[in-house]
Amino acid sequence: MQWLSDFLLPLVRISSMIMVMAGLGAQSVPTRIKLGLSVTVTFAVVPALPASQFTDLFSFSMIFVVIQQMIIGIAIGFASLLLLNTFIIAGQILAMQTGLGFASVVDPANGLSVPAVGQFYLILATLLFFVFNGHLMMIQMVVFSFETFPINEQWWIVDNYWQIINWGGWMFTTALALSLAPLTAMLVINISFGIMTRAAPQMNIFAVGFAFTLVAGLTIIWATLGNFIVQYEFQWLKTVELMCNLIGCTV
Repeated sequence: MQWLSDFLLPLVRISSMIMVMAGLGAQSVPTRIKLGLSVTVTFAVVPALPASQFTDLFSFSMIFVVIQQMIIGIAIGFASLLLLNTFIIAGQILAMQTGLGFASVVDPANGLSVPAVGQFYLILATLLFFVFNGHLMMIQMVVFSFETFPINEQWWIVDNYWQIINWGGWMFTTALALSLAPLTAMLVINISFGIMTRAAPQMNIFAVGFAFTLVAGLTIIWATLGNFIVQYEFQWLKTVELMCNLIGCTV
């Protein structure tokens, strides 16, 4: 019973994190691949984990212990999703303001139709997530969580849930900061077209302005792309801080 508890309960926490984390938790990744990776990681880290303090696997308390492990794993994995959604929101804001929102594609991670600019930012953020060894950091976090939150019948404190909720506001703030420079440039362009319309009312502003706005939007996104990595690095550090606060470790 001790051996089963030392393997099955960590498997629940690790698999819960992998099922929802950035990159590996996408709907395009087959469930069998996620499950196989979860079992492999669990076999690799079980010798380094402390012994489980809960061994009564065939009791009613087992249900609550499994739910607790799922909540901890999902919370750690959900932190990485907040990181990616920051740049998806920024891309959608830019797409709607520049007229590029007409070009929509299916997001394989969520199965929804999103603007192409948001999908482009999602691909960049996902690639940077693996470049920054985010998947290894996630595994390290979930392994360290067994030291700070051992497997027992003690529940999480409520403050951990509020940290995730409050971080959602930070997500929208960062998305706005990332898209603020392109939005300001597009505002100047729209004001210029407004002045041209007043000066030459006979000019068809919709025929000329829409095409010019699309080209200007693409140019501005290309010119401000260098700010993407800076914002991502800053946001990644905030995400690591969030995960450390969730599991009770120091940055």
